[in-house]
Order: sequence, then structure tokens, then C-alpha cells
Amino acid sequence: MSELTSSGFQPDLARLREMLLRFALLQLRDRTEAEDAVQEAMLASMARISEFRGQAQFSTWVFAILKNKIVDTFRLRARNLSSHTYDQEIPADAFDALFDEHDHWKKNERPSAWGDPEATLAQTQFWTVFELCLTNLPPATARVFMMREFLDVSVDDVCVELAITKTNCGVILHRAKMALRLCLQNRWFDEKGA
Repeated sequence: MSELTSSGFQPDLARLREMLLRFALLQLRDRTEAEDAVQEAMLASMARISEFRGQAQFSTWVFAILKNKIVDTFRLRARNLSSHTYDQEIPADAFDALFDEHDHWKKNERPSAWGDPEATLAQTQFWTVFELCLTNLPPATARVFMMREFLDVSVDDVCVELAITKTNCGVILHRAKMALRLCLQNRWFDEKGA
């Protein structure tokens, strides 16, 4: 993507749209809503182009706008959803087999060494596997995880928007993290021989 030039912007809008759409699809899991959010973000960025100061890349600025559109979509969904029980998606005892009677890891279930985390995070392939693991989470669980951990929505706001309790939110976040850990363990770290 081109940076600001003396003659104005020359961003690769097709590439930017593709990146935005991929991100929005991961968050929203609905193509129509994702396309709407991306279109709104791109239109908003073009309408407010005079506000762009060039302190970050143009794509970063548009992604920030998109994140707000995604949060707006979550809020709209929450208003339209009847309050269903999010805690039914992953059973409460789903991970009990990993721990002993004292809630310690069973010897054969302990997470293996993950190597150098900084080097791993730098690898594009890791994020592809992470995205696959995230996509395989139940939709409501992934929604809570992404709102809290990626979009940085406060727990209180997540609870209000999704009509769940703080306890329920904590349980969902724990289950999401455990499911992601197990998926990454099986699909990335064990494959790498760590």
C-alpha cells in the first residue's frame, strides 16, 4: 500500500478492502454484515480523509474505523437477539479431563513448551493457524472472546451488549482460551515439535 505522497493518497484500495473484509468476516462470521461494515469503514475514511494526519499507516487508520463498525454491529445484534444462554455452547466440564482432583494439569495433558513466543508470533503461519482455531470456536464464544480480547471492549460492556453476567462472561472467556490453547497445541506447537 502506498503512503501519503505530495500529490495525495495513492492507497491500494482493492488490497485494503480485501484485508478489511477478511478481518470483518473473522469477527462477524456473516458475509453481508462484514461487507456492510467494510463499506461503511471505507466510506467513513474517505469522508474524513482530512482528519488523517499520517501518524500511522492509512490502513491502520481504516482498521481502527472498521473495529468501531464491528463493535456497532455487535451492539445491534445484541439488541436484536433474544437472550440465549451462551454458556451452553461449550459444556462446563469440557476440560475437566485435563486436570486432576486438585485442579492441577495431569502429567500427560500439560501444555508442551511453546519455544520462543516472540519468534512464533512473528510468523505469519502462526496467525493463519490461530485464525483457523478461532473460526472453529462456537460463534457466540468467539464473539465474546473477540470483543474482549481483540476489540478491547470492557467486560461490563460485553455483558451489557450480549445480555450476559460477568460470571458467564468469565466462563466463556476461559473456555475460549482453553479451546484456543488446545487447538494451537495440536495444530501448531505439536506440529513444530516444540
